[in-house]
Amino acid sequence: MAKDKKAPRPKAETPKGFRDYFGVEVSERAEMLRAITGVYHHYGFDALESAAVETVEALGKFLPDVDRPNEGVFAWQEFDEDGKGDWLALRYDLTAPLARVYAQHRNALPTPYRRYAMGPVWRNEKPGPGRYRQFYQCDADTVGTASVAADAEICAMLSDTLEKVGIPRGDYIVRINNRKVLNGVLEATGVSDAAKQADVLRTIDKFDKVGAAGVRELLGKGRLDASGAYIDGVGLTDAQAEPVLTFLTSKGAGNAETLANLRGAVGESATGAEGVNELEEMAQLLAAQGYGEDRIVIDPSVVRGLGYYTGPVFEAELTFEILDEKGRKRQFGSVAGGGRYDDLVKRFTGQAVPATGVSIGVDRLLAALREKGRLESKAAGPVVVTVMDKARMAEYQGMVAELRQAGIRAEVYLGNPKNFGNQLKYADKRESPVAIIAGSDEAERGVVQIKDLILGAKIAQSATLEEWKERPSQFEVPRAELVSKVREILDSNDA
Repeated sequence: MAKDKKAPRPKAETPKGFRDYFGVEVSERAEMLRAITGVYHHYGFDALESAAVETVEALGKFLPDVDRPNEGVFAWQEFDEDGKGDWLALRYDLTAPLARVYAQHRNALPTPYRRYAMGPVWRNEKPGPGRYRQFYQCDADTVGTASVAADAEICAMLSDTLEKVGIPRGDYIVRINNRKVLNGVLEATGVSDAAKQADVLRTIDKFDKVGAAGVRELLGKGRLDASGAYIDGVGLTDAQAEPVLTFLTSKGAGNAETLANLRGAVGESATGAEGVNELEEMAQLLAAQGYGEDRIVIDPSVVRGLGYYTGPVFEAELTFEILDEKGRKRQFGSVAGGGRYDDLVKRFTGQAVPATGVSIGVDRLLAALREKGRLESKAAGPVVVTVMDKARMAEYQGMVAELRQAGIRAEVYLGNPKNFGNQLKYADKRESPVAIIAGSDEAERGVVQIKDLILGAKIAQSATLEEWKERPSQFEVPRAELVSKVREILDSNDA
């Protein structure tokens, strides 16, 4: 009789594109989220926590065109008792759920509705170095007003948020543009065919890589790329391409010069002129609040979600340099972006509902602060009360209770207490600042031993024998002084 094969053990590994977060990383993120949402709250935005799962129909951006939706989202089909099934998906951002929430509850919400939200989002896309399929976002949006003041306010709030979390002026810039300006440039080219307009937009998006000369070639007959392959161009004439090149090179020494150049780029387009006017109004509103061009600036090179945004768009870029994996210097780049999207809620209501907002990539912002050594969180563990006598566990728990009631993080060692050295190794692994030692001898005399583990580690690294005598890392105190002495040690080590 054949033996039953044992089921193979599952591999203890995270799925590709995902990762686990421990201790200090979780604390750092929580602290950053508190700081960001604190600014949002200060600006008058209210919190919203929507479901992590939406119907694929509600998400909209990745509607299925085959048997199952598998483009960009993690989706599955759920069947009811009649065998009918809806496609559900993990949210890929926090904006699409907001559109559904507003459409569903609009009669009970104030207008405008100002909300902030934070949490993980999921993208079913190819992972890479530092690019994960699950990451955190922190958004703020204003729904129900077409006022450009709402867009300006979002930019001002984004600037304040970056400074609040530890990015000083000079290390970031918020750049703004307007989708209407780009539409005006397309009108100025005289290109009306939708497919050809899409080709022009894709070419504009290559400006950072190929420069003005490369874009000119790609808008025309084409060009040879770095590998020697020939890339066909869009086929515009020089006259048609000129407004695009004027637009891409319109960034001036200041906002006034940039605006003047943009007016030239859009020509007689009413849509383009409207976009330039909106940028000018935003600049005036921001200047009135004290946000200069060193913090927020008009920049035509900002091109975001061309089919998504309908008006002002903005992006926060960190301007300091870091070293890449090959040791080369490069700028850190974008950590937040957003803009006006007046058609998203309309999908549900059939009526235009203006909206504008911003999304901060929390994990990228944390990575930036780590690169600059600007994270203040520490991995200090709890005070550990060691166990010298199992029969006295109630006394040890009493010590821990006193420490906790005084606001001090503390725990009793709950492993095997036979080997005292293992207890101290445990405290070291927990990065504990203090260990409490109290055996039967200490109990009889009404004292406890306090071991300053932080000082002990410093002394062990650098101190001479004489310094050990002058600065003992372990000392005895009356039992009644346990809490005050531990507090004194923590304060001295800032733990």
